[in-house]
Amino acid sequence: MMTRRQANIGLISSAASASLANLARAQEPEAIELPLPRSQGGKPLIEALRLRRSIREYSPRSLPRQVLSDLLWAAFGINRPATGDRTAPYWRHVMVIDIYAVIADGVWIYEPKGHKLLLHPHDDIRANLVYVAHGERMGDISGEDKRLYASVDAGFIGQNVYLFCASEGLATVFRASLDYRELAKTLGLGAGQFVAFAQTVGYPA
Repeated sequence: MMTRRQANIGLISSAASASLANLARAQEPEAIELPLPRSQGGKPLIEALRLRRSIREYSPRSLPRQVLSDLLWAAFGINRPATGDRTAPYWRHVMVIDIYAVIADGVWIYEPKGHKLLLHPHDDIRANLVYVAHGERMGDISGEDKRLYASVDAGFIGQNVYLFCASEGLATVFRASLDYRELAKTLGLGAGQFVAFAQTVGYPA
């Protein structure tokens, strides 16, 4: 059983990490092709809202590939292919947030257009879904406003993940207790980029 402290130290949950690691070994090292997300299924919205909660203890059970695909699409995937628009709203119609999945095999960035994970090589830092903001895309506004608006966008994505997890019987918790500077340094983020939040996902213990 994973404790709250372990969840705060770890990256994705051990369940999600193991599943992604298996995918990485089965695919080319530069990319993990995900199956198409399901377009039907899940619980009704009202029931998902009733079940939505934060859970901090996780089972070691692996997440199946299809669940990973559905999870990432629900978080910030493309739901209108004609325009490339996403499942979550975003600031001034500017794509500010990238989702990083960090596992023992490396750091992977979710690429919604191809619905796949792209390798972003770095050390094993054992984090979660990490929401990284591109402050350099946000124009001439203050650093405080950049973090505010990026936090709102990350919050929209995080709520999508909460509702997906409620619908699928998964556990999740949105995390702000992070060493933001150290995590940004470890991820090798570029000028203007910063970590907004992180989120743990897995099966409940």
